[in-house]
Amino acid sequence: MTTESLNYQVAFKSLPLVAILRGVKPDEVISIAQTLFNEGYRFIEVPLNSPDALVSITKLVDTFGDKAWVGAGTVTSMKQLDDVIETGARLIVTPNTNPAIINKAVNAGCVVMPGAMTVTEAFSAIDAGAEIVKLFPGEMLTPSVVKALRAVLPANIMCIPVGGISADAEQMKGYLSAGANGFGLGSGLYRPGISSEQITLTAKEYVASWQNASEQMNTAN
Repeated sequence: MTTESLNYQVAFKSLPLVAILRGVKPDEVISIAQTLFNEGYRFIEVPLNSPDALVSITKLVDTFGDKAWVGAGTVTSMKQLDDVIETGARLIVTPNTNPAIINKAVNAGCVVMPGAMTVTEAFSAIDAGAEIVKLFPGEMLTPSVVKALRAVLPANIMCIPVGGISADAEQMKGYLSAGANGFGLGSGLYRPGISSEQITLTAKEYVASWQNASEQMNTAN
């Protein structure tokens, strides 16, 4: 295991919440990311279907590249991957399982979170080098489904449901009990036009929900 890999795993276990800033604009991305960073978030993605996404990602890399894992979401082609890697980003998130993209991103030193919905897709992602599997869409992958997937996936592989995750300790606890390791947070955390006050409040609510769910899990065990 490389030092880089160890560092990201330590950060992920500390607060395994991935902030998805879909629709964010370059002129606001740093202030929003700073708010999230202050609350402990260390994984921040800008989906490529956001306005001038590469500009936002470049700004994030310049500001947080040495202290957080920032990069792109909705990466679906090799051209997109190349463009993101050129920014210096270290986080690649995909909605699907594309072994070629996963492998190239891993070899470039990125933390890769490929989307998977089935056992076959999850193992394809793992075989390509992924250490974190994005279980997507989360609305369809209930805790019972996650439990079934977790039963056959390698224990060292981390799983994060993405889609429909609320700042709700009971919901999080249900997924954690099923074997999830963290969560990707989309519109529940950030949506275009949200005020700085609201994102601060929401960021805190998600952290508190995660901590509450984790404490309940630890007590139960």
